[in-house]
Amino acid sequence: MAIGNLFILAAPSGAGKSSLIKALLERYRDGSMQVSVSHTTRSPRPGEQPGVHYHFVDESTFKQMIVDEAFFEWAEVFGRYYGTSKQAIADTLEQGKDVFLDIDWQGARQVKALMPDTATIFIAPPSRDELLRRLRHRNTDSEEVIAERMAKATAEISHYKEFDYVVVNDDFDQALKEVEAIVLSKRLTQTKQASRHQDLFNELLK
Repeated sequence: MAIGNLFILAAPSGAGKSSLIKALLERYRDGSMQVSVSHTTRSPRPGEQPGVHYHFVDESTFKQMIVDEAFFEWAEVFGRYYGTSKQAIADTLEQGKDVFLDIDWQGARQVKALMPDTATIFIAPPSRDELLRRLRHRNTDSEEVIAERMAKATAEISHYKEFDYVVVNDDFDQALKEVEAIVLSKRLTQTKQASRHQDLFNELLK
């Protein structure tokens, strides 16, 4: 069985990376891909379920996990901690499943250093005005928080050159096709196909 592929999608808040991942998973319901469920110290938002969207833990628990080196990567964002379990990622990849990490550029840099074959994808908004409109359309944050997110967006976007792929999410359906194309291209590399179809090639080369 071929080892699964690890993908990182990073973007400023409001660019649509979470929606793109969700739509891709809905398109592929064969269990061949899944999102990594991160640990976080922030409180659940309306509709979020523990173990499905995040593993919600308190700050002391999270910091102990850092000491125990339990995280593949972790970062502090807006005063809250986020981290990805090493064991969870390894177990899923060993099953031949593709894994998506929804993390920022700092986490992407950490993961890429440890696993150079990871495919990193940056999702960019079509304009600052559109990004601001999307953030306001959520109706979940105050204007002060939105201003903070816009300021952070500039810092996030400044790292786009560190990523393997860039997708501009102007038209959602087109952006989804582009992300899907990246996933399929990674699945079709020679090494992945040789592992996945080893019996076939042995038979063909008799």
